[in-house]
Amino acid sequence: MPIAMPNLAPVMPEIVMTCLAILLLMADLVIRQKDTLGLISIISAGIVLYLVLGSSGETFAGMFISDGYSMFFKLIFLANLILTVLISSRYLQIMRINFGEYYALMMFATLGMMLMASAADIIVLYLGLELMALSTYVLAGFIRYDMRSNEAAIKYLLLGAFASAILLYGTSMIYGLTGTTNLKGIAAYIMNNNIAGNPVLMLSMVFFAVAFSFKIAAVPFHMWAPDAYEGAPTPITAFMSVGPKAAGFAVLGRIFLTAFASVRADWSMVLIPIAVLTMAIGNIVALSQTNIKRMLAYSSIAHAGYMLLGIISGTPAGLSSVLNYMLIYALMNVGAFAVVIMLRSEGFAGENISDYEGLSKTHPTAAALMLIFMFSLTGIPPMAGFMGKFYLFMSAINAGYTSLVVVAVLFSAISAYFYLRIVMLMYMKEPRESVQLNTSPGLGLALAMTAVAVILIGVLPGKVLALAQMAVASF
Repeated sequence: MPIAMPNLAPVMPEIVMTCLAILLLMADLVIRQKDTLGLISIISAGIVLYLVLGSSGETFAGMFISDGYSMFFKLIFLANLILTVLISSRYLQIMRINFGEYYALMMFATLGMMLMASAADIIVLYLGLELMALSTYVLAGFIRYDMRSNEAAIKYLLLGAFASAILLYGTSMIYGLTGTTNLKGIAAYIMNNNIAGNPVLMLSMVFFAVAFSFKIAAVPFHMWAPDAYEGAPTPITAFMSVGPKAAGFAVLGRIFLTAFASVRADWSMVLIPIAVLTMAIGNIVALSQTNIKRMLAYSSIAHAGYMLLGIISGTPAGLSSVLNYMLIYALMNVGAFAVVIMLRSEGFAGENISDYEGLSKTHPTAAALMLIFMFSLTGIPPMAGFMGKFYLFMSAINAGYTSLVVVAVLFSAISAYFYLRIVMLMYMKEPRESVQLNTSPGLGLALAMTAVAVILIGVLPGKVLALAQMAVASF
């Protein structure tokens, strides 16, 4: 009996991304100018972005789905890839790590994220997760002569392996209980057999929550993030702070609001304490940081706690606010790291918070850009971060989690100290030494794109939110 050919249209962006990543890896053998490989990466991402906008439907017996929900996350992944490539070129030259596989690994990591967002089956999800994780482990340790970079890669690898094992154990339990790894199949079995409260089901949900809490750097599974963010090359820190986190939230939404939708009361009790601890530890520990990359790492942890509120609410408004906030977070976080990269030069890391003293007097444009991103991360209007938090918190209030939002607002107020401390140092202190900015056309373009987007979305938030609501409607 002939085997029917699956419909490849929904998975065409991933197929093209795979081919382009392999070609890029091979092109490294013949192209001497490595910046050319970066340009090829951007063009490749643009091609895949165009294909993403035209793909929809299910394939491979319902294991892979391309819908508005996955499309929105893929836009974030590809935008993150393009921005990271733009901010990388000069940094790679300064650090003497301008190797072609850098760009190929980022493309493979992005491919893994895309597979995760479209996974309608836990097996496909796991394949995407490992492709993303293995590529990111290598990128974290890309500065081979730097012990901090080696330490970042090893810690990320060891704890990532632990999270993968937890995920596989949870998968084996849910398969043993329901007889399927398909998310819709799991949802149908739970509803038809009325097994809410089943100990095996509860334990498997806990394992899934633990596994993906690692990917989004939620407390108490956050211990890898500060060291990995500090030791990794700064463009990769920006890439890791957005891509894997967005992929983790894409999967959390897909699993908990599809497979476990009928037992939301059970899994929300698991995620609520994780969200509270994440907001608390992220914001409180960030107060004492003196390294800006570690500070932004704890900031990233805190923002994961805010976004968990949208998942916990379990409503279309809650999920759309997560998508909206994830895009805003990607823009302001990559922008902040781009300013950090600007301060990097030969013999000067520019990673200490004290290095920003008097920056407004020596480099007013760089200080103004950092001010925009710090205000947005704090949630000060009219920046996009304020509108993102507003919609996120309102969705949780409308779902009945007012007390949780009060906690989130209190910790968000605490975060103002460490964000605005950077602004204070830039504008209210005298420069201790002259800082030579590291600039390049790509870095300037990335900063312009992120700064303008952060301001525009803050002033006109309806467009992005409407796109997120459309994405969730199809989901």
